[in-house]
Amino acid sequence: MLRITTFVRANFVTEPAFAAITLDAQDRHLRRKVINLQNGEQLLVDLEKAAKLENGDCLVLDDGRLVKIIAAAEDLIEITVRDNEQLINLAWHIGNRHLEAQIELHRILIRPDHVIAHMLEHQGAVVKPVRETFSPEHGAYHAHGDGAHEH
Repeated sequence: MLRITTFVRANFVTEPAFAAITLDAQDRHLRRKVINLQNGEQLLVDLEKAAKLENGDCLVLDDGRLVKIIAAAEDLIEITVRDNEQLINLAWHIGNRHLEAQIELHRILIRPDHVIAHMLEHQGAVVKPVRETFSPEHGAYHAHGDGAHEH
């Protein structure tokens, strides 16, 4: 089984990848894991530290070949509000509940949660389901899948 001990950020990739793998946000947070390519080949990701990989980043195999990361579209909730002050307030409430969130200038994306959606609507937010890539901030919550616990 080939090993991967490093990666290259998308803006530094200078050669084409030999393969690609589509991963959701949770699976793009890697440290040590076996991944399966579409051709059935298994690769061992064995990074020194947990890394949050983004769309277009490439894993580097021990033999130098690259595997391109493609961010999968996911079912999410889009949260919008009337102004930035309210957005900041809602971001605090989401963070206080240790939820993964992608915070942007005019909206917040979170994973579907009907209880949280109801709470946000009662605070004046417009909440709607969307399907797109997710790149949450990694912070105080406990990451899953690779044994990492961020604080």
